[in-house]
Amino acid sequence: MPAPRRVSKLARLANLGPASEKWLNAIGVYTRHDLEQLGSVNAYRLLKDQGYNASLNLVYAIEGALRRLEWNRLPPGLKAELRLRTADALKPRCAWCGTDPLYVRYHDEEWGVPVHDDRKHFEFLILEGAQAGLSWITILRKRTAYREAFANFDPARVARYGQREVTRLMKNAGIVRNRLKIESAVKNARAYLAVQDEFGSFDRYVWRFVDGRPIRNRWTHMKQVPARTPESDTLSKDLKQRGFTFVGSTIIYAHMQAVGMVNDHVIDCHRYKPLARRR
Repeated sequence: MPAPRRVSKLARLANLGPASEKWLNAIGVYTRHDLEQLGSVNAYRLLKDQGYNASLNLVYAIEGALRRLEWNRLPPGLKAELRLRTADALKPRCAWCGTDPLYVRYHDEEWGVPVHDDRKHFEFLILEGAQAGLSWITILRKRTAYREAFANFDPARVARYGQREVTRLMKNAGIVRNRLKIESAVKNARAYLAVQDEFGSFDRYVWRFVDGRPIRNRWTHMKQVPARTPESDTLSKDLKQRGFTFVGSTIIYAHMQAVGMVNDHVIDCHRYKPLARRR
């Protein structure tokens, strides 16, 4: 049985005429609640992505509708902010980050940026291991809770966790309450300290697997990006031999992408060229 056709209620809102209503319906927006969930800037971005010739005035119109104001009565400061946010939203990006502000910020500010800080490496190892079987956005939303639960990602402190701490973490609704993953984080902290002792830093150890500089790929579409590579296979195998767990090649390749050991932004992404110059 086909799903019932949704009835648009946008005509009740100020500023939105028949054309705007038709466009918004085309991207799944039918009610004020839909519009509030999406926001004016993301609605505009989706319309542009779908090929609609929308102008910046539509952003003002939607924002005014949400604030119950005529679009030309929006405060100048708010209009200036909307202009900046809209310009930022229209920057070409890798498709995987979508429109979620948290995901977009992670894509723009962290993903693919070379990391040379040991605590940051340890943070990503814990988070990538926690992600196994889940989406990365789920882990990003829990990141603050992980920071608190795992001593601000201090491997020396996490390495001292015992069964009492594991039991406590199993009751922490802010993190992924999977005993194997929690115990893995503690075990990995101990293995991490051993690597630091041997090589002076985890950073010095891990970057050897890409000869000390980021691998720069030239993908034109995210479908071309591999889930694992010979380099991640080699690093994964070495980590396992050193006692790490939840470090399969796919997880480790995600880690390599996150810490900038490989630049997997597609070439038309606005972050590709700046990172191509990083080491």
